[in-house]
Amino acid sequence: MPNKKQLQMPFEGETKLDLFKPAGKEIRKVFHNDEWHFSVTDVIEAITDSSRPRQYWVDLKAKLSQEGMDELYGKIVQLKMPSPDGKERTTDTANTETLFRIMQSIPSPKAEPFKRWLAKVGFERLEETSSPEKAIQRAIIAYKLKGYPDDWIDARIRTILSRKELTGEWAKRGVKDSEYGILTGVISKETFNLTPQQHKDHKGIDKKDNLRDHMTDLELILTMLGEKSTTSIAVAHDSKGFDANKLAAHTGGQIAGNARKSLERELGRPVVSSKNYLPDRDNQDQLIDEGGKRLNE
Repeated sequence: MPNKKQLQMPFEGETKLDLFKPAGKEIRKVFHNDEWHFSVTDVIEAITDSSRPRQYWVDLKAKLSQEGMDELYGKIVQLKMPSPDGKERTTDTANTETLFRIMQSIPSPKAEPFKRWLAKVGFERLEETSSPEKAIQRAIIAYKLKGYPDDWIDARIRTILSRKELTGEWAKRGVKDSEYGILTGVISKETFNLTPQQHKDHKGIDKKDNLRDHMTDLELILTMLGEKSTTSIAVAHDSKGFDANKLAAHTGGQIAGNARKSLERELGRPVVSSKNYLPDRDNQDQLIDEGGKRLNE
């Protein structure tokens, strides 16, 4: 049976270092929109030995523009990654497919082994793309190993599916990757009267942590309602582009927000909770409520 380390699922914003062995270089990567994005300048440094990889990338972008490959710019995502000085800084990143296209324009004998390395790094993701049930099963096992209760896991998996459905519709309807976060914030604000960052602050978790992994089952259910409603409205109205989908996000979030308010009136307490999923002294993850009691005991 796979061990806990093998089954650990990456979370949104998670950063890691991978070693590109042929060059002995470290490549930063960050998990974003359900796939790994790699630092473009790290890759350039690894396969060109350039002492000025940032300038090399600037010159390469100009070259690609002259060759009519401006569409690549829309696939470059600026994400925060740790720098050598320990601070997080925004850098250009690209997913596996985009990196392959960039490397085709780099004349270097190291490009081919890098392509093989990149394919190996992305194999599990490609496998999950062709067999989504494998990704779901891995997620379920990972959460079980962390000690989450079954009801919570069921709600969490459903939010993963609703999120994929929503972003899939956004992509088909002309919403850019860089705009997903804005629309997600709209849904969150309407649903919980909190932006995602305010929600994280309320729970006392770091900005790099996945908010949904810290939500209660009720928060997850309302999140799913907001997203499913937004998806259904976008489809029903055939929303195209950012503005139309922003309107759908407002409406979908309001539906979930009204459900939250009705539930709060019945419960006599807020639905939004400061409950968290935090490691204990033995580094075993557990779900903690405001009074410090382990919820899944």
